[in-house]
Amino acid sequence: MWSIRNLLSLLTVFQASSHSPNPFTGPQVTPTDPCYDETGAARRCIPEFINAAFGQEVSVSSVCGRPASRSCSLVERDDRPAVRTCQVCDASDPRHAHPPTYLTDLNSAHNLTCWQSENLQGSPLNVTLTLSLGKKFEITYVSLQFCSPRPESLAIYKSMDYGRTWTPYQFYSSQCRRMYNRPNKAAITKQNEQEALCTDGHTDLYPLSGGLIAFSTLDGRPSGKDFDSSPVLQDWVTVTDIRVVFSRPQHTRALPMSGRESEDPLGPPATYYYAVGDFQVGGRCKCNGHASRCVREKDGKLVCECKHNTEGPECDRCKPFHYDRPWQRATAKEANECLPCNCNLHARRCRFNMELYKLSGRKSGGVCMNCRHNTAGRHCHYCKEGFYRDMAKPITHRRACKACDCHPVGAAGKTCNQTTGQCPCKDGVTGITCNRCAKGYQQSRSPVAPCIKIPVIKPTAVISTTEEPADCDSYCKPLKGNLKINMKKYCKKDYAVQVSVLDMETVGDWAKFAVSLVSVYKSRGEPLKRGDQVLWVNMKDLACKCPRIHMGKRFLILGTTEGAMSPERPGLLADKNSLVIQWRDIWTRRLRKFQRKEKKGKCSKA
Repeated sequence: MWSIRNLLSLLTVFQASSHSPNPFTGPQVTPTDPCYDETGAARRCIPEFINAAFGQEVSVSSVCGRPASRSCSLVERDDRPAVRTCQVCDASDPRHAHPPTYLTDLNSAHNLTCWQSENLQGSPLNVTLTLSLGKKFEITYVSLQFCSPRPESLAIYKSMDYGRTWTPYQFYSSQCRRMYNRPNKAAITKQNEQEALCTDGHTDLYPLSGGLIAFSTLDGRPSGKDFDSSPVLQDWVTVTDIRVVFSRPQHTRALPMSGRESEDPLGPPATYYYAVGDFQVGGRCKCNGHASRCVREKDGKLVCECKHNTEGPECDRCKPFHYDRPWQRATAKEANECLPCNCNLHARRCRFNMELYKLSGRKSGGVCMNCRHNTAGRHCHYCKEGFYRDMAKPITHRRACKACDCHPVGAAGKTCNQTTGQCPCKDGVTGITCNRCAKGYQQSRSPVAPCIKIPVIKPTAVISTTEEPADCDSYCKPLKGNLKINMKKYCKKDYAVQVSVLDMETVGDWAKFAVSLVSVYKSRGEPLKRGDQVLWVNMKDLACKCPRIHMGKRFLILGTTEGAMSPERPGLLADKNSLVIQWRDIWTRRLRKFQRKEKKGKCSKA
């Protein structure tokens, strides 16, 4: 025999079945924010335990009163024979209506309101109640307080997808095998914890009305003692909708009538119907331990007020950018809050990688996406190719990475040292960006070898074996201190050109310079053209530094064609009698003036 006291006893057993605080039970301590302790650390939080059916609309397949009808039932009295009473059900009269809203309204013993089905005649005798909770709940019990005799057979079903599919939850019948093809009171093991069972424990005739049927979702289920660690039972108690199907009414035996009813020897005709005064579903809004309450959005939809960096109707996923570890349900021991990815303030998006999470000892699995501010790496923790760390700034600074700025010619690549910023330089090139020649090297015009070694010329290496060289002072004396240019010197020479010295090689007793003719001011005989040219200098003259020539510099050369343009040495010739002076830009106007005078015949008079 079931009563409210039986239901409370079931809940007490359930509370005692768990060694750790249970998400369904116990008083809720309410600090400033129940989801965090006094130090700000996350902890499991759960919404309050409620009757989730209260005030909710119940869809019924049958309701009396359309049209108005009369029904009779037996009512027991203290220590006296039961009496048969009859009543009228009329949906148009509020005093005699029994609508489905009475199933979930405020239940009061002093003002009992009951939903009632139509009178049942013939077959089938099925009547269905369907309750939608509007959101996933984790429920502890389903209870039905009857105004009529309890049905002989009924089934409870649950849905986890808002009524799209249904799963059996519990069966009640005196004929379990015949009605539902299930044994009576089967044993519950860990292998069938999600199996709906059938029982006949509700079939006593007394009380004839006002009896209770209560189904406890976890009572007798082995894993209920460790609910936190049982995904099977967590799924078992999860519900969005409840459906109750009454399949067969209680057929009562004939009872003696009261004196008042004996006036009609036959009495009123027997009628069968179902009537329920209170339909309850006890549980908590399902928030997986990440919210302390559920709230209604503007559209009326019920959702969890999620904490611990979670989101979703049931706080069932991590918020964007909080994927450093996988989402997990909170437990009494661990809040399992979602953690933000560590991107050093250089990324707005990240993703979770299980392999990295396992390799880190299950500590970190976040991978940053689209690193900004010239950073790269899983955590945007180093500089991308072509940039290096500015150690004066923290890695979180938006300018923590500086451009390498490697010289396009002097550097061997665009990637510099991540710490120092030193670019990889070509041979003979130096500088942090490879922008100058090293000591002992001079600039060339070759992009492959922009800096070449300065040639070391030893005078003794060019002395002819048949002729002793003259003393350099006396050998070069005729031109010493006489390096000024004037019209007379211009007129005496066969050519006057500006050249840029690029490279040099030794060919026997001669130095062969690769030069570029920048300007031609005078060319007697075969005309000279701007561009690449060869300048020959005898090693003896070069050893005594007359002329004096430096690599990478520009020079003005006034020379003669005597001995030049020979088949063995095609090109220009400079010797100790040539005028070779490092170029000065102010000479351009003077040389142009000499050109004009030469055209006017002034050289013949010089």
